[in-house]
Amino acid sequence: MPLPEFARTIILFTVLLAQAFTAAAATPIPDPPQVAARAYLLQDFHSGRILAEANARERVEPASLTKLMTAYIVFSELRAGTIRLDETVRVSEKAWRTGGSKMFIEVDKLVTIEDLLKGMIVQSGNDASVALAEHVAGSEDAFASLMNNYAATLGMTDSHFVNSTGLPHPDHYTTARDLALLTRALIRDFPEYYQWYSQREFTYNNITQYNRNKLLWRDPSVDGVKTGHTKAAGFCLIASARREDMRLISVVLGARSESGRAQETQKLLNYGFRFFETRRLYPAGQVLTSARIWKGEVEQLPLGLTEDLYVTIPRRQYDRLETAMDIAPRISAPASRGQAYGTLEIRLDGELVASRPLVALRSVAEGSLVQRLSDEFLLLFE
Repeated sequence: MPLPEFARTIILFTVLLAQAFTAAAATPIPDPPQVAARAYLLQDFHSGRILAEANARERVEPASLTKLMTAYIVFSELRAGTIRLDETVRVSEKAWRTGGSKMFIEVDKLVTIEDLLKGMIVQSGNDASVALAEHVAGSEDAFASLMNNYAATLGMTDSHFVNSTGLPHPDHYTTARDLALLTRALIRDFPEYYQWYSQREFTYNNITQYNRNKLLWRDPSVDGVKTGHTKAAGFCLIASARREDMRLISVVLGARSESGRAQETQKLLNYGFRFFETRRLYPAGQVLTSARIWKGEVEQLPLGLTEDLYVTIPRRQYDRLETAMDIAPRISAPASRGQAYGTLEIRLDGELVASRPLVALRSVAEGSLVQRLSDEFLLLFE
């Protein structure tokens, strides 16, 4: 009995829909957009995956992007308790005289660290940066040494700082890659202070100045981070945006104009959010598997990850991820919490997406003499 016309239409529609979905799922990711800048980089915050880059390791002048490192150090001192937000700083003549963009602090006046931070972050005040540097380290030269120590700790291998402001100097340089590392660390380590980077204006000394990051007005998902400009560096912008559970960091260096750096940054952010997604696959501390441990006080050793595992993949590819675990063939007590005993690998269509060590989630001491002898006997037959 032939199918009614209505039924045939439904079946045809279902087949066409399935074909369309399959085609959409297999759609290749286009090349990143052309970016009119000397160097750029687009990175996912959670997974660390780089989605687009050009000349990302080329040394450039960072201009006021330098102030991200100045802020990172001040935030670190606040967390350590060596300084307080309500603590006052006496403005030196050097800080007052510093050229370039200003917060308009006055020599010998007392200013709180919180106001200086907002003056540096929102208004990009060079005077505020120097005042903070001198207060933290005693002098700007000593603070620059701190900056280089922090850079080394963060893995910024192609950066060198000689001042807290970003004013031009032949030995003051960094790269797009290093700036992305710094930005990621700042957002991760100091979320309570990062919120200031979304502040659109700040008033000090009856002078209101506006944040130079135009994307704070244009794109509601953008919540930072910092602009920079000198004649040699060109127009620079580091931006971060969050849409749903995905956060991206964009670094654009050496654009041609103030509007250009915003436009090129928007291109990169739109590309990343449109074609990629980030998923948390496994949380830190979750037992992913257990391994036999010999000669211990217990027989099973729980294994997992030290940090949350995120992956950034093309959209609509999540169901094609494959997980594999490689566990050490023979584990004997004692075992220390955090010690690696295997590897977790995530692949997409055979390509390695992420690899993390599987570590012991608890310590296991040696078992009793009877237990050790019993396991020694059993191992003879392994």
